[in-house]
Amino acid sequence: MQNNASILIGNSFPLSLIRRPVRIEPQTLSALQSATTGKEIVSFWGHTNTLKRVEQFTELDLSPAEARPVLQLQKSGLPSLVGQTFCECWIVSPDYISSFRPAVGAEIPPEKIAGWQILKLTWEISK
Repeated sequence: MQNNASILIGNSFPLSLIRRPVRIEPQTLSALQSATTGKEIVSFWGHTNTLKRVEQFTELDLSPAEARPVLQLQKSGLPSLVGQTFCECWIVSPDYISSFRPAVGAEIPPEKIAGWQILKLTWEISK
């Protein structure tokens, strides 16, 4: 069952878990902050080296309950984490300076992050 009391947030979403129609829309920081109001944040933030920076940007606690949490896919095709199922997911990912690509597992120097991109993924719900 979909959870309306919580909001799912991460730094990326694996496209291999999209098995039903989904809409992806760029969003503003104020839209993200409004969407989190009064909700428990369920985070699957996977990169500890950018966590502090994104928390400064969003003014939200995006610490996951466990290190490198793994999203699951329900039979319905909706993502779930910590026993909760979601029809919406917010992604906040860094925009790096031109021509920069971080090495696997490397710390990202603050001067390499040019800004942040916010996306809202919404799965269509059959009626």
